[in-house]
Amino acid sequence: MVHWRKLIRILCSALPVFCFACSAQTEGKQKQKTAAPVSVDTVTRKDVPIQLITIGNVEPYASVAIKSLVNGQVTKTAFQEGQEVKKGDLLFVIDPRPFDAAVSQAEAILERDLSAVKQAQANRVSNASRLKHAEAILTKDQVEARTARVQAERYGALAAKGNVSKDEYDQVQMKADALNAVVLADEAGVEEARAALRASEAALENTQAAVRASRASLENVRLQLEYCYIHSPLDGRTGTLYIKEGNVIKANDAVLVEIHQVHPIYVAFSIREQDLQDVRRQLALGELKVEALIPGDRKQPEQGRLTFVDNAVDRTTGTIRLKGTFSNEANRLWPGQFVDVVVILDTERDATVVPAQAVQMGQEGPYAFIVTPELTAEYRKLTVGRSLNGETVVTDGLAPGERVVTDGSLRLVPGAKVEIKSGIEKATPAS
Repeated sequence: MVHWRKLIRILCSALPVFCFACSAQTEGKQKQKTAAPVSVDTVTRKDVPIQLITIGNVEPYASVAIKSLVNGQVTKTAFQEGQEVKKGDLLFVIDPRPFDAAVSQAEAILERDLSAVKQAQANRVSNASRLKHAEAILTKDQVEARTARVQAERYGALAAKGNVSKDEYDQVQMKADALNAVVLADEAGVEEARAALRASEAALENTQAAVRASRASLENVRLQLEYCYIHSPLDGRTGTLYIKEGNVIKANDAVLVEIHQVHPIYVAFSIREQDLQDVRRQLALGELKVEALIPGDRKQPEQGRLTFVDNAVDRTTGTIRLKGTFSNEANRLWPGQFVDVVVILDTERDATVVPAQAVQMGQEGPYAFIVTPELTAEYRKLTVGRSLNGETVVTDGLAPGERVVTDGSLRLVPGAKVEIKSGIEKATPAS
């Protein structure tokens, strides 16, 4: 009996405390219901770029591996590793002394052959003159021989009739025979002169061929001498120096240094084949801008333009390779570097945008709460577009100038009273 009385006294003493706690909890709920703290932002209207975002790799605009085209010892290195060089700058010198000697020897051989050509030309002129003289004598003697033969025939007819003596006929006939013998000798002389002329012409051709060969040999050794001085074939930046001064190298063997052209420079990247038509459509309208964002670099992205679209889609990945060209004047892009690539296809004018955190996902799709002028929450079902740089495009459901809840929407129900956190609301006017 005493036990029950004691229990009743304990309950009676605790009842005011319990009632006070329940009353405090109820007041808190009522206060929360009437003033839910939220952060808001203003719905704005702005131009939003239509972009493709992917990852790219920086590539040199041109790259060349420098090798020697002659055997010899490296006697000079005219640059430092990592140095910027211009097209035509001297890079290496290979010992030129053996090639200087070869050039001198080839020049002497050419001079000798040129002298032989002059001699052969003089012989040809002399033999041509000799032939001409022999042909002239032959012509004269042939005329005299024909005259003597006609006279001998006439005297033979007269001698047969007894009009001239036999001695007179014999003298005329002997003269004709002698002239015929002279003609035969002249013909032999002409043939000999012709043979001499042909021989001199052949000799001239041989010496001229020797001159051509000597000149080709001289040009070759001069070219070998030029190869001793290795110049940069392009503007670029040198890499690691693989061969030092004093080393003996072989022609077309080891790489001496590699040079990458970085002004301008390429950024290679791939896009989905589904996006190819959009890219080609914009390229047909004009230049397509490309931006390269360097991870960890807070500066503005590098600006470039699309200059290459591969001629086939990769069947294994369903992507196609593209390249953008960048001036890279500040050397921010480096070969082999990975960057974020943004291809700006177009610009959506006067789009309605809100902070991305204002858009929530529910069973019916995207939604957001706005704050009415009466400081109550209003539920809005949204139709959204792209998200870019922390902002989402809203195509239906919101109007510029409305205040949208960015933080605290999970505590809201339609019609709930709200309290805007101080210093959070932005007063960005609608454009």
